[in-house]
Amino acid sequence: MSRGGARAGAGRPSGQGRFGVKTKPVRIPETLVEEVIDFVKNKTSYELPLYSCAVSAGYPSPTDDYIEKTVNLNEMLIQHPGDTFFVRVTGSSMIGAGMFEGDLLVVDKSLPASSGKIVIAAVDGELTVKRLLKEKNKTYLVPENPAFNAIELSPENDTVIWGVVTAVLHLV
Repeated sequence: MSRGGARAGAGRPSGQGRFGVKTKPVRIPETLVEEVIDFVKNKTSYELPLYSCAVSAGYPSPTDDYIEKTVNLNEMLIQHPGDTFFVRVTGSSMIGAGMFEGDLLVVDKSLPASSGKIVIAAVDGELTVKRLLKEKNKTYLVPENPAFNAIELSPENDTVIWGVVTAVLHLV
């Protein structure tokens, strides 16, 4: 008597499971299972039309209604879904970078926080959004508003960079 292997008529027929289509087993680290399940459950994508004409912010100009293509905002704004989060702006220290009170920031924690990038940082337990600047042996978090001073980071500071800002959503 042989053991193992496929048995005729065993198992659930293809397309009869929870998803109604053929499935494939995938190995996922246990620490990521909930995150993957949440991602799959909440994966919603909209492809919206992008018109080929531009909109004049000066004098009105002739236009047409030709749709060039569609734009998927998930693909445009989120390069690394598992490493991306949103945070809302409070305050005015970054108005020079186009970040205003109430704006929504798209933040990617998988990107390197290099000098010149705008980052979300926790400094001594307080969150801030600033431009990271590294000069010689010093590191600063620099505002984009002359009314605010730069924050010089020292080894005494408990500083954690949460991620790099990749987009600003300014809702009117």
